[in-house]
Amino acid sequence: MDLNGRNVIYSGGFGGIGQHCLKELLSNGIKTLAILDVKENKEILADLQKAYRAATIIFIQFDITNKESIAAAFKEVVERIKHFDVLINGCGVLMEHNIDITIEVNLLGVIRSTLAALPYMAKNNGGRGGVIVNISSVAGLDLMPYFSIYTTTKHGVTAFGRCMADQKAFDQFGVSFITVCPGITETNLAADYHKKVTFDFYQEYCKKLNTAKRQTGEVCAKNIVKVLRTGRNGGIYMLDVGEIKEITYPEFWKAEF
Repeated sequence: MDLNGRNVIYSGGFGGIGQHCLKELLSNGIKTLAILDVKENKEILADLQKAYRAATIIFIQFDITNKESIAAAFKEVVERIKHFDVLINGCGVLMEHNIDITIEVNLLGVIRSTLAALPYMAKNNGGRGGVIVNISSVAGLDLMPYFSIYTTTKHGVTAFGRCMADQKAFDQFGVSFITVCPGITETNLAADYHKKVTFDFYQEYCKKLNTAKRQTGEVCAKNIVKVLRTGRNGGIYMLDVGEIKEITYPEFWKAEF
């Protein structure tokens, strides 16, 4: 997708990867940016509005764990900017000892946000189509037993994106779905891994994980936006240590009629 002149929603925009994505999106000439998050970061918002004066940049408060709040946020976005072309679902937490919040934010939040956005985007409902990008993780591709709850939610995000990209759904909605799976990225989420494990016996391993090779938030953001511009419907892209790799899945089962 050519991003020049597009209207974009970024949920979780003030997060570690999100704030870098906002700059990268604006650098690609988007017309309007709606930032959805639980709390306004006035400093980041003011800096963006000052640096990118040609764009309209707004903040809308919402709670990704509350479906009524999500629905209200998308309604307000459309009231203020009329339509949007891109949704990036970027909210995420690593909180193994708070199972409910981890599932609500990482998985149910993505699902509810997507389903709230579709009626406004879907061509079979008078919309213009567009692209939805779901931010999963390398934990949504492979197993990380030391973060078993987080891993489960991210596998769900990856599977959801693959399902929503089905050709029949695309024919109805005209909305492409892309899933990005970042590797370890320099954010607060990637700090002190050993304190975030599902079970304490993984602490020693995760102390080593704290020293694993990682990418900067800026590099990750550049690759997320690159995939948004060049990726295909249903594409699953691993973004690790600055490299982009498209992931393909074998077919294990098919119904017989």
